[in-house]
Amino acid sequence: MSEWKSAKLGDIAEMCLGKMLDKEKNKGELQPYLANVNLRWGGFDLSNLSTMRFEESESERYGLESGDLVVCEGGEPGRCAIWRGEVPQMKIQKAIHRVRTNKNYSNEFVYYRFLLAGRSGELSKHFIGSTIKHLTGYSLKQVEFNYPPLAEQSRIAAVLSALDAKIELNNRINAELEGMAKLLYDYWFVQHDFPISAAQAAALGKPHLTGKPYRSSGCPMAYNPQLKREIPVGWLAGNILDVSKLGGGGTPSKKNLDWWNGDIPFFTPTDTTGEVFCLRTEDKITSEGLKKSATKLYTKGTLFITARGSVGRVVIISCDAAMSQSCYALMPNVGVSSGFLYFHIHALMGYLKAKSSGSVFKSIVTNDLIFSPSIVPAQDILESFGKLTSPIFSQILNNQLQNQELAQLRDWLLPMLMNGQVSPKSINHSKNV
Repeated sequence: MSEWKSAKLGDIAEMCLGKMLDKEKNKGELQPYLANVNLRWGGFDLSNLSTMRFEESESERYGLESGDLVVCEGGEPGRCAIWRGEVPQMKIQKAIHRVRTNKNYSNEFVYYRFLLAGRSGELSKHFIGSTIKHLTGYSLKQVEFNYPPLAEQSRIAAVLSALDAKIELNNRINAELEGMAKLLYDYWFVQHDFPISAAQAAALGKPHLTGKPYRSSGCPMAYNPQLKREIPVGWLAGNILDVSKLGGGGTPSKKNLDWWNGDIPFFTPTDTTGEVFCLRTEDKITSEGLKKSATKLYTKGTLFITARGSVGRVVIISCDAAMSQSCYALMPNVGVSSGFLYFHIHALMGYLKAKSSGSVFKSIVTNDLIFSPSIVPAQDILESFGKLTSPIFSQILNNQLQNQELAQLRDWLLPMLMNGQVSPKSINHSKNV
């Protein structure tokens, strides 16, 4: 720790605030730019990029290079990530700072030091604004941290980035696994090209069709007036209650502290993360709190749907949990897999959101779910789909659980490495990555 030296960010890096968005004054070619909404801790959401006009002379000032640290000026000031050239010609908007460290400092180390400072509240002393906080360019230059020699910075960052890299790899694998399962769902229940069973082929008098795709092989379809389309013969039109049971939630009174901080996970819409499974909840209630509210304890494999506020988010719970009145629970019927129900409710979500009520805050009501028309596949097909996709969902859950452990390890190591309490040489992180 004796070799660590204090330095202000303005003394070790070149930085620039992004360009003001002004459609009338801006000239040049339309190019993508990063705004606050695109920046996450450690990464970027590039699914909804906007564009503005940049002149060629502005490319150097507002352009990003691989390795640049991108920092929020507003929103959540200080939130940052390292740009790695994900999109060509990327620029930054005024709500974003670009920080380019000099050769004696590791951009990875600076990122993790910012991460620690953001979590501890250390950055807040540099914010201005009584209501809406900002991190101005001047304030950013005053941010001061202790730094070890460059080689030690790189070793520390390598330990933490290896953990983050494994988390990101698992996320990519899970996205591919979910995509595979979704493709099977569409193939079977949208295109109706599920594999023909031996019994079906025999009943059709065509045993040679065993294993072949149903609709593409010319198997019988029938027009259903309720769904207004053809469906396989033997399938029905119904609603979500034909494949699951519907449950509601409730919230114990916040005034009674004995009903909170227990050991029963309590799900609310804020607990959704965009992942398939919900592993943990922010709040927990006691058994007495469970008894004193309208909610109930739902078993592992139940689906929770957010019905108010952020309408239509869907998760599968990985352990027994209760939920608030802002959600609905769907419990798969016997022979129906959570995986089928997960994609099935997503397929209905466009209809449900269109039906959601409320002029200010949209919400899904019970009748929206009950009266949403949907296909009811044959039971043997539902069971076959469950058997085929169960290993996929199990792997997704295992990867999420591993990511949870890796994140806990990273968060435990972060302050000790950044403060010099632990040396990266003393960490055999190869066992954890």
